[in-house]
Amino acid sequence: MRLSLCLTALLALLSLPTLAADISVEDYGYPLSNPFEATIATTPVELRAETPTDDDIDQRDYSLRLRPEREFILPDNFWAVKRLTYRLARQPGPAPLMFIISGTGASYSAGKSETLKRIFYGAGYHVVQLSSPTSFDFIASASRYATPGYSPNDAKDMYRVMQAIRAQQHELPVTGFNLVGYSLGALNAAFVSQLDETRRSFNFDRVLLINPPVNLKTSVDNLDKLVQTRVADVDSTTTFYELIFEKLTRYFHQQGRIDLDAALLFDFQRSDLRLTDEQMAMLIGSVFRFSAADITFTSDLINRRGLIVPPDYPINEGTSLEPFFRRALLCDFDCYLTEQLIPMWRAQTDGGSLTQLVDQVSLYALEDYLRNSPKIAVMHNADDIILGAGDLGFLRRTFGERMTLYPRGGHCGNLDYRVNVQHMLEFFRG
Repeated sequence: MRLSLCLTALLALLSLPTLAADISVEDYGYPLSNPFEATIATTPVELRAETPTDDDIDQRDYSLRLRPEREFILPDNFWAVKRLTYRLARQPGPAPLMFIISGTGASYSAGKSETLKRIFYGAGYHVVQLSSPTSFDFIASASRYATPGYSPNDAKDMYRVMQAIRAQQHELPVTGFNLVGYSLGALNAAFVSQLDETRRSFNFDRVLLINPPVNLKTSVDNLDKLVQTRVADVDSTTTFYELIFEKLTRYFHQQGRIDLDAALLFDFQRSDLRLTDEQMAMLIGSVFRFSAADITFTSDLINRRGLIVPPDYPINEGTSLEPFFRRALLCDFDCYLTEQLIPMWRAQTDGGSLTQLVDQVSLYALEDYLRNSPKIAVMHNADDIILGAGDLGFLRRTFGERMTLYPRGGHCGNLDYRVNVQHMLEFFRG
């Protein structure tokens, strides 16, 4: 029954114009109405687009030596990130190339980047997967200032990486360049696209922004607040993670097996042990807090600021980093902003207020460019938890018919839904 309903919805969508502005719940067919659940569980397996498996993809990981000076700055136990790794999936002959920029704190091999790789490889593209400028590997091996969050700088760092990949893969037969990013990677993609208008290394044919933050500070604050959610049954003797683990253990016991496949949370949420909204909010917020801690720790260590790690503290392969990471966990993104990003920004640009910084790092800074560039489109969800008041209005005014707004999906939860995939491919095919 569920499959037939989905096919009915899909047939209805085929008659819609490409990238229609708003899609109704009835026409859309995506089943998860809870934005927290959609964000975590994503799309039920049977409603996902068909894509090739890894066995069908000619792919390999490569590395770049972009910051050789860091090899002498970083401790020995950072050996794995002294070079920047990326993944290339190549077609057997000439083809357009798709760059994918990962979301907040995510590496090139993150799940959503892998999903997009399979989608675009199946559609005939060479695909390059890139880590987020906020991932610890990018900060360590590719970021000039090792203090991510100032979007113009992040775009320049990413652009250098893309140019280095093009030089390293000079024999790859490429017929054109395209760019896609999701979440924070979508914001990065917008700044990279604008930078390319003057540097002209790629002359991107199409650029797609999937669930980007509009006001970066608003999105960060929304995610940080989730960690402060009050959760029932969590007290001084039972931590939040123990509560979640206990629920999963009971669920697996009822099922008679441990199955960590992609459908786990969707099926788990149909059981009597389902997570409450408060528990799901805390889980999403905790993931973001761990990403913020990675940024805080890595940036402080490389720049020897002494906020997390004492500047002269000896670190080697046998040194436990746990005490420093615990200290970094106490520093949310506002803390990172105040103690590391703003001082660097003011020193570099003679910048002033926080409001000025927010305007320079958010989509506001690119409003005229985005409004007048027909090659750039945005896909977003009306219930995305990172959006604030006025954000959807800004996107509508700026992108017009190049914006697709889905009624459901949370934050990137519907990225692999077959209807979304159809719209992505239609956009890139022109």
